[in-house]
Amino acid sequence: MIRRVGTFRPKMVAENVSGPEATFGRSGAIPERGAGMSKFIFITGGVVSSVGKGLASASVGLLLRRRGLNVAMLKLDPYINVDPGGMDPRQHGEVYVTDDGAEVDLDIGHYERFAGVRLNGLSNITTGRIYQTVIERERRGVYGGGTVQVVPHITDAVKETFTRLEAPGVDVVMVELGGTVGDIEGMPFIEAFRQFSLERAEGDTLFVHITMVPFLKASREIKTKPTQHSVQKLREYGIQPDIIICRAENEIPEAVKEKIAMFCNVGREAVLDERNVEVSVYEVPIMLRDQGADRLIADRLGLPEARPDLRDWEEMLAVASMAERTVEIAVAGSLQSGSDSYKSVTEALFHGGVANRVRVVRRETDSERINPGNVESLLAGVAGVIVPSGAGRIGCAGTLLAIRWARENRIPLLATGFGMELAALEFARNAAGIADAGHPDIPPGVSDLSLAVMARMDAERHPTHERMGGFRGRRGLYACALAGGSLLRRAYGDAEYIRERHRNEYELNPIMLDRLARAGLVVSGVNPDSQLVEAFELPGHPWFVGVLFRPEYRSRPVDPHPLFKAFVAAAAA
Repeated sequence: MIRRVGTFRPKMVAENVSGPEATFGRSGAIPERGAGMSKFIFITGGVVSSVGKGLASASVGLLLRRRGLNVAMLKLDPYINVDPGGMDPRQHGEVYVTDDGAEVDLDIGHYERFAGVRLNGLSNITTGRIYQTVIERERRGVYGGGTVQVVPHITDAVKETFTRLEAPGVDVVMVELGGTVGDIEGMPFIEAFRQFSLERAEGDTLFVHITMVPFLKASREIKTKPTQHSVQKLREYGIQPDIIICRAENEIPEAVKEKIAMFCNVGREAVLDERNVEVSVYEVPIMLRDQGADRLIADRLGLPEARPDLRDWEEMLAVASMAERTVEIAVAGSLQSGSDSYKSVTEALFHGGVANRVRVVRRETDSERINPGNVESLLAGVAGVIVPSGAGRIGCAGTLLAIRWARENRIPLLATGFGMELAALEFARNAAGIADAGHPDIPPGVSDLSLAVMARMDAERHPTHERMGGFRGRRGLYACALAGGSLLRRAYGDAEYIRERHRNEYELNPIMLDRLARAGLVVSGVNPDSQLVEAFELPGHPWFVGVLFRPEYRSRPVDPHPLFKAFVAAAAA
């Protein structure tokens, strides 16, 4: 049974979360600054948005981590939303969830996948959260009736967000600012960076600026003027970048780098390029390492000399580049119009392909376009179907058709999050013969609990959840006990217990379990505290697994998630 998720934030899982163990909760209170003396790297972007700051930041984080340094990472987003939890993934990209249940920007996923860190709610702060904090302080009388202004109150609150990551065990704090230099909403953050660099000792801060260097096909010229103007704007705000990373379609000639260095007031060695990659975005760390990015940062910040050990990373890229066999997998979801809506799923499929030495080709199948007349043609020939979480009722009818097609045609299927809820609904209606089975979020909904496949949680029956602050759903890391002999347990290497991240509003209704079981569905994972269903599978089917958790959040390029590894293996078979 289920209850709808609202503002619930489970307690932080200390053993798996880097940095301070306090979350930046809905109250907006900012913890006190730590006592350590870490080095700080500030990453800004210019010319255009989506220039690749997140990938560059994640890549630098990996290089520093592989030098043996302890790295904390933070994404500052200038939008007014308090957090990304309620934002449309088609506009902003996926909502990523950390172990402690924080709903954060998708760049946090890049940080975790590349740098191998476990981040938390401290790692993503928005303008909305900053202003909420300052306003609540003013209401409590913290400012003694004085005039509250952007400088110093907002900028001080911004500085607190990254200084609270500072601790004796943290060598480097990396702070990425979303948006583009010159955006009006980003100016308080830039000013906070400037102030902070003056407050710290020389050699404690470093600025990395990432810009677009366009190539004009008509004149066959690489143009540096946008980069010059972007750096000029940054210098107007009082910040001189130490390193400039140039995004380009191809390698930038030496003469162009020298020109950028001269006009942007940096040494030639500090102008790097981040060009388009051939195999995957995981080539970017190697590209930056080969240009000496980590060495340059270490020299400027006085960090210990070391060479990053990337042998496993290079082996992963070699396997990916040499894979000759392709496996086509349909992603049947309702958010296909946004290229980053299923970012973690896309990456996890790549990881699973590397683990199986195959190249996964995604067939993006917009569930809003699927109907009874075209489901066969849209899915014909795929080796597997994955049904990720969607956006409520959008495209549900098409997703249900895709699930039924995979089930009846014995095509391997993995359904996660809301996709698992739809897989349960499809099975109830079409395999268990419960024609009236419904879901609270899918019109016309259900009024009879006995017909609700997914139902609201009765918190009183589950005191564990009640103790966790008025349970209204599940976010973050939860335990799952795996059934012996199940596909799920084999996928996890015969582990008895696992822990996975959730972002679900409903739970599988216990009232329905007997009827689903009689039709052949087997529960293969339950939460050991509440006995809530975490996963099910269909014996006799080559590979039909539904999990209420979101395994894609914990998949890594050199450590693929067991479920995606097993799913791709089943599809490849």
